[in-house]
Amino acid sequence: MTDKIIVGWRESLSLPELGIKLIKAKVDTGAKTSCLHAFKVEPFTKDGEDWVRFWIHPEKRNNDFVQICEAPIVDRRKVKSSSGQEELRYVIKTTIRISGQEWPVEITLSNRETMVFRMLLGRTAMQDRIVVDPSSSYLVDFEETV
Repeated sequence: MTDKIIVGWRESLSLPELGIKLIKAKVDTGAKTSCLHAFKVEPFTKDGEDWVRFWIHPEKRNNDFVQICEAPIVDRRKVKSSSGQEELRYVIKTTIRISGQEWPVEITLSNRETMVFRMLLGRTAMQDRIVVDPSSSYLVDFEETV
């Protein structure tokens, strides 16, 4: 178990393939899949494959900074939110970086404008790699994450 990354209930991470150097995420063991805030989502075709272009505000409480990202679509899934609402979401696969380690994860795209955190890190992304200390926040080395 010592080779696992110990994180707090909220943590900083990066999504290098999307060009997101730093985003604060809520570490949510109750959520199966990770979710990234996207307030505008446009599917398109690139080299015969289905892709999605999406606009995000990666910085908490800063809607002035907008980042446009693109990724291949892996799937579309019905996801039930914590409030019980079902939503059909695009699913992308990208690399996550935390504390100097990187691995591929699936992330759904949803408008999280009213939520405090722009990203939820779900169980599937943490499996076999992360242990959560719910009494702490921001435990990982910031310099190794960006």
